[in-house]
Amino acid sequence: MTFAGFALVFAAALCHAGWNFLMKRLGGGLELIWLFSAVSAVLYLPLAVWVFWSAPGGLSATQWAFIAGSTALHLTYFAVLQQGYRVGDLSVVYPTARATGPALTALVAVLAFGETVTMQAGAGIALIIFGVLMLSGVVGRRVALSPASLGFGLGIGVLIAAYTLWDSHAVAVLVIPPLLLDYVPSLARTGLLAPLAWKRRRLVARHWRQGWPSVVGIAVLAPLAYILVLYALTFTPVTYVAPVRELSVLFTVLLGTLVLKEAEPGRRLFWAGVMVAGVILLATG
Repeated sequence: MTFAGFALVFAAALCHAGWNFLMKRLGGGLELIWLFSAVSAVLYLPLAVWVFWSAPGGLSATQWAFIAGSTALHLTYFAVLQQGYRVGDLSVVYPTARATGPALTALVAVLAFGETVTMQAGAGIALIIFGVLMLSGVVGRRVALSPASLGFGLGIGVLIAAYTLWDSHAVAVLVIPPLLLDYVPSLARTGLLAPLAWKRRRLVARHWRQGWPSVVGIAVLAPLAYILVLYALTFTPVTYVAPVRELSVLFTVLLGTLVLKEAEPGRRLFWAGVMVAGVILLATG
């Protein structure tokens, strides 16, 4: 793995942990998603225009169809993620989602595309599932958490697997520019959620008035985290990108336990580390 590839993915992990922490701290609902999506659409507009006009021959109907599908998947992901953070703990919801996403992606690849799983990869999947169960308190000593933390974490993991498979095909096979694949869904979310945002305009105004630096932070970091990963995949093998990206799990658990003062930091960090070890086995197996 080149230094450039490592730097991109490591930065992406930091960005991903950062915007998830800011979203959890802000709270809110779909109106918050509209707000940071609208800010993202404005901030990234010059780059998006430049990339679009630089694309040879423009975009085909198939490419636009895949961008539309990505828009639907990411809108659903953000909506479920935001609700999960409202009812669950960041240091459970986030690592559960981030760890189960790669495991489910591998299982779908085997069942739907006929790919094989080595013993090492199988061990990684088992380790991820075990880590999820232990972190959530489903197995072993239970902690004072709502069961919603686990449920939302697993649901978000399903969505992560879905958009990962979809977007990987869009970038690798259909050669859709990574920045456009992220920007168009942000623009579409802004339009689709505009009527709801208008109805909740007082909440939108309050989010901006009380936490505009955090809103801008999410607007910058959320697209950047994904764009960095997509660009890294253009010259770095996924077997290196995947495990480094999952460092975001540890960063987020640290933020949740040390900054938000969520319960049992040592225990949660340990099982988050177990899940990261499982992801590494899966990605390199």
